[in-house]
Amino acid sequence: MNEKTCFLSTQDVSVKDLDALIKRRTDVSEYSLSSAVVHNVLVYDASRVITAAQKNRQAVMAEFHKVLSDGPGVFVIKKAYRDLSIVDDQTVVFNALLKEESANRKVADHFAEAGANGRLWNALQKSALRDPAVFVKYNANPLLGLASESWLGTGWQLTSQVNIVPPGGKAQKPHRDYHLGFQTNDVAEGFPRSTHTLSSLLTLQGMIAHSDMPVESGPTLLLPYSHQYELGYLAWRDPDIIAYFDEHAVQLALEKGDMVFFNPALFHAAGTNTTQDVYRAANLVQVSSAFGKTMESIDREAMMNAVYPILLQMRNSEQLTEQEGEAVIQAVADGYSFPTNLDRDPPLDGLAPETEQAFMSRAIKECMDSACFAETLREIKARRSA
Repeated sequence: MNEKTCFLSTQDVSVKDLDALIKRRTDVSEYSLSSAVVHNVLVYDASRVITAAQKNRQAVMAEFHKVLSDGPGVFVIKKAYRDLSIVDDQTVVFNALLKEESANRKVADHFAEAGANGRLWNALQKSALRDPAVFVKYNANPLLGLASESWLGTGWQLTSQVNIVPPGGKAQKPHRDYHLGFQTNDVAEGFPRSTHTLSSLLTLQGMIAHSDMPVESGPTLLLPYSHQYELGYLAWRDPDIIAYFDEHAVQLALEKGDMVFFNPALFHAAGTNTTQDVYRAANLVQVSSAFGKTMESIDREAMMNAVYPILLQMRNSEQLTEQEGEAVIQAVADGYSFPTNLDRDPPLDGLAPETEQAFMSRAIKECMDSACFAETLREIKARRSA
């Protein structure tokens, strides 16, 4: 690869090249588990996905991966939460946290005016510490892990941010997401083409609907297949690209309890809420590869200690299946062995030390009491520190 082709340039951004990708049409017959295609977006029924995953989990993940890579780059899982009271209980926790924070400060936003929407950063940690029992029930849903692992593999790291858009709330600017989506064009141009490709492989964007979202309320505007545009991280600020997005982007009405997942390189933007009475509420999940850095700093030790007693009790009383318990552990604990201090934390039984997720799973199986769990976790953290 010579100097001219190794690095991308904003001068090469072309609406024509983007348009050639967007003209593709999604064929539902190519995705055997899907139930429909709406505006080029694949739609799945949660019960069908769960049944299929019980028979062949890898086959389900392979189809999801195809959607996110070669396909339209976005899919919806309908009725991901069959018991909507679980979503409602988590919404109560989110609202209490938002009320406290809004009384003290105006929260900044990425692609919207500060203070225009209700925005709760690090909702994952804050909600776990506020009400761990509600947190456990909410995060016991295995569909999040199924989608995350399909794109990122094992050891993925969850973060989340709540966004509530009131009636009259304005649309976001179209954009791509973290990592390179959060850099200026000058900075993005400094990374070689290979890194532009890599950026979209390091995170998965998702959303859990905490309210019904008719199109009038402004659910996320999506541009299927735009994630395949190589210059996209340099293109989304271009006026011609913005105009093209405004003309061709699609929206899907959603219901409370639905999940949406999309490639972070997909051009997207929250829409305008034109209703008089709908407060559009979503938990935005940003899942990171074990090999990347999360956008938010998470105190996973605090989360693990808060959640563990509840999780242990619910597993012992069979209120949660083993799969549901593992889903909670994946949400709170680190699933990767590194970085660590190899002097104090050597890989005695293999190539890598025990992960926090593996330790938490072992503690549940051994019925380790909460005090012992906290002390052992503290020792693990100490061994891994510099």
